[in-house]
Amino acid sequence: MKNVAVKTTTSNKVANRQAISEILLELGKKDKDLLVLTSDSRGSASMVQFGKELPEQIVEVGIAEQNIVGMASGLAHSGKKPFIASPACFLSMRSIEQIKVDVAYSQTNVKLIGISGGVSYGALGMSHHSLQDLAVTRAIPGLDVMMPADRHEAKKMIEALVENDRPAYIRIGRNPVEDSYVSDEYEFEIGKAVTMRDGSDLTIIASGETVRIALDSAEALEQEGINCRVINMHTIKPLDEEAIIRAARETGKIITIEEHSIHGGLGAAVAEVVIQHQPVPVKIIGIPDEPPITGNTAEVFKHYGISAENVKNIALQMNNN
Repeated sequence: MKNVAVKTTTSNKVANRQAISEILLELGKKDKDLLVLTSDSRGSASMVQFGKELPEQIVEVGIAEQNIVGMASGLAHSGKKPFIASPACFLSMRSIEQIKVDVAYSQTNVKLIGISGGVSYGALGMSHHSLQDLAVTRAIPGLDVMMPADRHEAKKMIEALVENDRPAYIRIGRNPVEDSYVSDEYEFEIGKAVTMRDGSDLTIIASGETVRIALDSAEALEQEGINCRVINMHTIKPLDEEAIIRAARETGKIITIEEHSIHGGLGAAVAEVVIQHQPVPVKIIGIPDEPPITGNTAEVFKHYGISAENVKNIALQMNNN
């Protein structure tokens, strides 16, 4: 795929939660069975306008994440199409049993949107971080797991999810996100990675908001004479194993970037595929096995080297070995 990525700009910043709210409102006006459930999170999820325009299609449950999952499952059994919008840190931890049993095992058509994921709530500390959610949700059979890179992909992801009845966990951040795509005029398919930039010397695989970091890293590496492939692994499960194996075979080295613990997330998923099918060096960049520092997203990212500068330096080291 060509010409899908854009260069860094400060003018195209929109929060994924806003893009998701807008597309759900548009789709909800056409389909009265589409419902949004919030857990005292209507404002945090940017669902205020949805509630104003479609008051009969929004359910405020209050701070009760376990209840919201059970209620959504019951609504799905009744033929509704519920989308839960709740803080990722609580949705993925406090209600994980309900997600496992009521949603995944029961195969109910519930879409779980974990808002303010990763370190979006950075200043509130570990209790509000969601850095284990991908690890636990991708280990649950029957549950798709994904993260959009920007507003364009967020919109396409929701449109695709409305068209199928598989349970899914979608994690998004809180803050405005730099565009990674030129527009939404590109093909999107759940479970199929997008090659944002081709290259033959090394591959960077990222998901969610770190896709922009991967693209910026590739641009910096180009100045160093390294031709870097960038893969947007928007779906962590089902994983595009073919794209990973091809990248390992054709470029020989892989770096993964994620806003997640280095254990059990994107990097682990990629490494599992590589070690079994096409062993090559893999470097996982993410949050180490410790309670993360307290700070805003930029500060946390800088502290742990989730940056284009650090990725570039690691890539140069890998290229010289």
